[in-house]
Amino acid sequence: MTPCSRSFRSFKVAPYIRDVADHLHRTDIEVRTLDELLDSVLGAQQARVGTWQNDDMRRISAWAAIFAIPTMVAGVYGMNFERMPELGWTYGYPLAVGLMVIAAGALHRAFRRNGWL
Repeated sequence: MTPCSRSFRSFKVAPYIRDVADHLHRTDIEVRTLDELLDSVLGAQQARVGTWQNDDMRRISAWAAIFAIPTMVAGVYGMNFERMPELGWTYGYPLAVGLMVIAAGALHRAFRRNGWL
């Protein structure tokens, strides 16, 4: 026997040590439970932030698609072709601008219906 174990027997502290061990076990269980709860709350918050970011990216992508149509048409007209049928036509440019507005408006309406905007 070790000297320490003899002193425990002589003072009869074994029940007290068992009580302390029981309190320590209960505290350990509480700490583990709170740790799991905190992990769950943190995971839920991260999922919520991810959802917000997805909504923002969806909105940004929708606006980028809407502005891509006029950019493309303006890019074609900016190439300075000599033989484009609508260059000599009186209503060529108003038609091009009207098509850009109609296409952008149709995309805007579609994105609004789908809840992207």
